[in-house]
Amino acid sequence: MHLEADPDRLLPVDPRTRGIARELYERVAALPILSPHGHVDPRLLHDDAAFPDPTELLLRHDHYVTRLLHASGIPFNELAVPDRTGAAPTASARDAWRRFCENWHLFAGTASGYWLTHQFAELFGLDEQPDAANADALFDRIGAVLTLPSFRPRALFDRFGIEFLATTDDPLDDLGVHRALAADPAFRGRVAPTFRPDAYLDPDHPAFAANVERLAAWSGSAVDDYAGYLGALEARRAHFITNGAVSADHGVLQPLAVDLTASEASALYARAVRGELDAAEAMAFQGHMLLESARMSVEDGLVMTVHPGVLRNHSTATLERFGPDTGHDIPVRTGYAEALRPLLQRYGNAADFHLVLFAVDETAYSREIAPLAGFYPSVYIGAPWWFLDAPDAVLRFRAAVTETAGFYRGAGFVDDTRAFLSIPARHDMARRLDAAFLARLVAEGRLDEPAAHRIAHDLVDTLPRKVFKL
Repeated sequence: MHLEADPDRLLPVDPRTRGIARELYERVAALPILSPHGHVDPRLLHDDAAFPDPTELLLRHDHYVTRLLHASGIPFNELAVPDRTGAAPTASARDAWRRFCENWHLFAGTASGYWLTHQFAELFGLDEQPDAANADALFDRIGAVLTLPSFRPRALFDRFGIEFLATTDDPLDDLGVHRALAADPAFRGRVAPTFRPDAYLDPDHPAFAANVERLAAWSGSAVDDYAGYLGALEARRAHFITNGAVSADHGVLQPLAVDLTASEASALYARAVRGELDAAEAMAFQGHMLLESARMSVEDGLVMTVHPGVLRNHSTATLERFGPDTGHDIPVRTGYAEALRPLLQRYGNAADFHLVLFAVDETAYSREIAPLAGFYPSVYIGAPWWFLDAPDAVLRFRAAVTETAGFYRGAGFVDDTRAFLSIPARHDMARRLDAAFLARLVAEGRLDEPAAHRIAHDLVDTLPRKVFKL
């Protein structure tokens, strides 16, 4: 079967609106990529080593892909995903690729299928759909491309037009790789760390006790000293800022802020490090630390992003055997208006505080997030994320938030990916969909074309620069 990236993909079907959308898209298609939230390992760009094979690059580490194959009964070890013990036999890269190609039909209509099609056609020049018959030939063709100097990570970084790329980093990371990239005259572009403190703020996190012990040892404070704990977190944030960070990211289950007195928080913290909190107390402490994190952002200027609503590691058996980030994180309902009220009561109108709220619960966009962003100067609407970063969901998002908050309370697109090669595909998708949405408003007489062109540019470039202080 023929594989082609239609030049008008995702644009409206009717000719008049498609023509408007095409012109809007063409004006922004080549703008630089600003990626303020993602999970690419900075060592990829530091080491600049050739990608080893198609499976390692496109399959094994992409849980968007492996989860659907697993759902169809294909074991992870047949996809070259090793178990934690290393005892079970793991398929070779070529055999895993064959399993993927045999089941390519599973990705029809999915965002993953769309992004992979973009990569196959635009980056590798493939013109046929993967299947059982051509799996080996495609493996070899892609493998040959991976050996080219033009396909090294740094060359692709330039080719993709990435101007800014944020990584996600542990608070105690030395950030030496980021410093090396910043100091390397041969590397163009900006790679910034992101402060991700979840495992230091959530007493229910398996690594919480060990992490706060490490943090206390680094700062020289007693492990049960709450004031020392806060001071150490503030100092680590300062270290990140010195090394180029623009944001702190919080991947909480619920966007809950709890206002405790200093004595109440100190007592809970002392018991948390001893593992004595029940579930309600742990939630209260984590909620208080979300409030404290907002205070820190007001004081040090880091943009505060909140990515809530995902129940991590739903399958205990899979977690125990294959580890986290293996495709079984599942969305749950989230509420923002009441849960974040203590935070917004204190800081919602604070000067230069930027709070970006993401959701994987679509109902929250029009019900709570857009109305909050339509009043509080600090609140910005995060782009569709994770299970919602798909074509139809992105258009639903635009319809859900624009009539309440307009276009200028958004934060721009984020790709939220570990899959380096999918970054341009994801950003291109967002640009096409925004062009489609704007074109409909123009065709319906709700927006004139000059305004649509200005908004299209601002969604891609002006807004992310403003919101993330780039």
